[in-house]
Amino acid sequence: MRAQRAPEEYVALVRPRWSDMDVFGHVNHANMVTLLEEARVPLLFDKASAAGLADFAKGIVVVHLTVDYRAPVVVDGQDVRVVITLDQLRHASFTLDYAVHSGPSGDDDVAVTARTVLAPFDVRRGRPRRLTGQEREFLSTVLPSAGADGA
Repeated sequence: MRAQRAPEEYVALVRPRWSDMDVFGHVNHANMVTLLEEARVPLLFDKASAAGLADFAKGIVVVHLTVDYRAPVVVDGQDVRVVITLDQLRHASFTLDYAVHSGPSGDDDVAVTARTVLAPFDVRRGRPRRLTGQEREFLSTVLPSAGADGA
């Protein structure tokens, strides 16, 4: 039997904008949440659609969000590195963990950690829906697991 290869680290580079900073030159909380969104959209919309899974782009909602700050992220014209891992994979939701580095390199300090619980949403019916088998497979294939369970 052939061993299945673990997914590569999923990394998004996002650039904080001048308008993202507060009076101290740090990315403010609301804009940090937007940077997290900008990091996951290419994965859940573009990469998933390219894999034949267009329903994520039709509706997905944030059920829960936590953001913990270790250090400020300074707006200095360079990208920040956002590493995304899959923490939990359930039948109607999944949890993504984020490590936001202070710069574009993996050697840059992790300044922010965050977690979002996301649920697919049927906009037409106005209610959450279950993940399809293909969506579950996509998530577990493209994201390294930080302890995903099938519960």
